[in-house]
Amino acid sequence: MKIVVVGGSGLIGSGVVDRLGAQGHEAVVATPRTGVNAVTGEGLAEALKGASVVVDVANSPSWEDGPVLEFFTTATRNLLAAETEAGVGHHVALSIVGTSRLPENGYFRAKHAQEELITASAIPHTIVYATQFFEFVGGIADAATEGDTVRVAPVLFQPIAATDVADAVAGAAVSPPAGGVEIAGPERFGFDEVIRRALEARGDSRRVVADPDARYYGSKLQQGSLVPEGDAELGRTRFADWLRQDVAERGRARA
Repeated sequence: MKIVVVGGSGLIGSGVVDRLGAQGHEAVVATPRTGVNAVTGEGLAEALKGASVVVDVANSPSWEDGPVLEFFTTATRNLLAAETEAGVGHHVALSIVGTSRLPENGYFRAKHAQEELITASAIPHTIVYATQFFEFVGGIADAATEGDTVRVAPVLFQPIAATDVADAVAGAAVSPPAGGVEIAGPERFGFDEVIRRALEARGDSRRVVADPDARYYGSKLQQGSLVPEGDAELGRTRFADWLRQDVAERGRARA
């Protein structure tokens, strides 16, 4: 089966391509470097010829409110139009758990707009809603840092490994359209606990403070803002195991 992976060279996309290829599918990497640009529409018609499924895991180069909204809405409209023309039978997209709960966050607003375009389309779809990745904890800490203090809200946090996200997206691509599927890590923590453990394991001396008023990329968090509301498919990778591997890899890179 031919499956076009938009954003197929990124953190999740490359994993999806590897998994689909290992299963014997024709996984086509669609990025500007391969001559396919979902924002301009360049190369879409040719890339989608004979495709049964399109997987969209592309990410915006900018997180500023205007550009990120323009990226996701324009790219999604172009993809859906090209898929309709090519007779693609399944659109798979990766999004985030809780996009509609944090309207102050411009990135979440953009992803929610993308979701609405997909659900309004006549093309059968699966949207994989994932919690935050383990791989993002360092960036989250940096964004929440004031001096030598990291302030994060003491809310629920259920992060997931990128490898488990790639598994879920690849699985969705070869399964019947499911509408919406939520995925999360196998464990729930306090948000501040995850950040504190990650920084301590990496030898980072910044102090993590649980601050109920701390903002998450501009948004005020409630207890359940970042976790699934109901049952979710759970990844296999535990945070402690991922963190051990992360620290080991960082040590080897410095050696």
